[in-house]
Amino acid sequence: LLFAGVKATKPYLRRFTGYVEQFDTLLGILTVREMLLYTAELKRPLTEPYESKAAAVDALVEQLGLSRCKNVKIGTATARGISGGQAKRTNIGIALITDPRVLFLDEPTTGLDSFTANEIMVVAHELSRLGVTVVATIHSPTAYAFSLFDTMMQLVGGRLVYFGPQGAAALTFFQESCPQVKPFEEGYNDAEYLVDLITEADRFGRGGEFADAYAKSTLASDAIRQLEKFCVQKEVLSDDVLAELKVKQSTVTPMWWAFWILFKYRTSKNYKDPAFLAPRIFDKLLIGLLIMTLYLGVGKDFNNNNIMNIAAILFMWSATTGFIAASYIPTLVLDRALFLRERADGLYYVITYLCAKMSDELVINAFSTCGISAILFFGVQLQGSFLMFWVNYYVATSTGVILAYFVAAISPSLDIANALLPIYAVTLLFFAGFLVRLQDIPPWWKWYSYIDYARYAFGASMINQFENHHEIYIDGLTVLEYFGFDGVKDKWTNVGFTALFFIFFFFFTWVTLSYKNFSTR
Repeated sequence: LLFAGVKATKPYLRRFTGYVEQFDTLLGILTVREMLLYTAELKRPLTEPYESKAAAVDALVEQLGLSRCKNVKIGTATARGISGGQAKRTNIGIALITDPRVLFLDEPTTGLDSFTANEIMVVAHELSRLGVTVVATIHSPTAYAFSLFDTMMQLVGGRLVYFGPQGAAALTFFQESCPQVKPFEEGYNDAEYLVDLITEADRFGRGGEFADAYAKSTLASDAIRQLEKFCVQKEVLSDDVLAELKVKQSTVTPMWWAFWILFKYRTSKNYKDPAFLAPRIFDKLLIGLLIMTLYLGVGKDFNNNNIMNIAAILFMWSATTGFIAASYIPTLVLDRALFLRERADGLYYVITYLCAKMSDELVINAFSTCGISAILFFGVQLQGSFLMFWVNYYVATSTGVILAYFVAAISPSLDIANALLPIYAVTLLFFAGFLVRLQDIPPWWKWYSYIDYARYAFGASMINQFENHHEIYIDGLTVLEYFGFDGVKDKWTNVGFTALFFIFFFFFTWVTLSYKNFSTR
């Protein structure tokens, strides 16, 4: 792929071309204007003043006919927002925010009625007249939309069967050059006839005949000569264009700025969105209230017949965070298409995106776990340090969150992710030290207990509760000795081990997001 006779690099394509996907990938929590400003602040130079970026966005809003809905939230599948045509024009605006050299449109009229489809193609046509090269794939265009194209290319089975002017010239070519083509019957328009002609050729295995006929035509030879001329001809390029073609970085803005913009536009909105907050608070709150009301006040009773009750509380509280994390999986899976589009457009690095997402989660998790831990700790009247009890739970739940992100990253679909996480979470329960004591785990499974973060979270809770109680519990053993937690006696060391699992899952989530792509673009 050559630009001005120079091979285009991936950084150049990301920064200086625009690509509008077939399906809209927008942030439903933002308004149309906010969506364009968000993109402008990530894709335009950091040295450009905010006022200049805002002015460019406002001009683009006017140009795309989005003035009436610029302050309307884009919306989601469950929250009403802008129309399909407005969403498509917003997507085009995102691609145009950096004044790209070329604009690629992938089936821009898919799912739209004829009026809206024509409206979109009129916008594309006007852009081409302003100096932007527009390349669009389109299926079943209306006659009017088809008339707006200057040049048409048609493929069958991956082979070129026509490249040249659209309209009457194309009809004449097929009727004169291709054998036994279907007649142009009354009621057809040019677009419908050409689409039907090529589709029928493909269906009946005649695509090769059409491709061979084109390859032998003067139209093809003229196109090849023109292409060779463009490749050989050395155009005098301006210093700005040469600098663009030599760019090495895919992103314009530094990591810290991208992190701030993600916080400014996404995090701040998320923290005001009940749909975002509810699954991150109420599941823990309900479980905490359930355990607290079931075991009200039993935490201070160290009689032998109550020890198992206390151990059960601490086990359910600290070792089941993998199940609680299930509510976080949709966040990454459903956000995947948007992430891939923004990453491909050079808005940010993968590490920036992941750090911003985890910051969202860790901040709200810190406040929610503190309040819910207080309800349980003081309601059940558990012993030991409350700070330790909360920090241990916070680290365990945070590890559960990044575990959910990792599972979502490696899963091709939401269904697979929802199946994988519970399976793994169940295995954590067996090796945490409560259902099967650590010393009773068979030798061939002993290794798994060491890579079970729930073991360390449960161990820290048990040590915090029983470290000052050395009374004999069963068979001459103290409580900690009986459950096998006398090996690592420091509770903070156990918390540290749990934190290592957070780092492990974070690293492999980053690697997966960087190199694994379940969709093509």
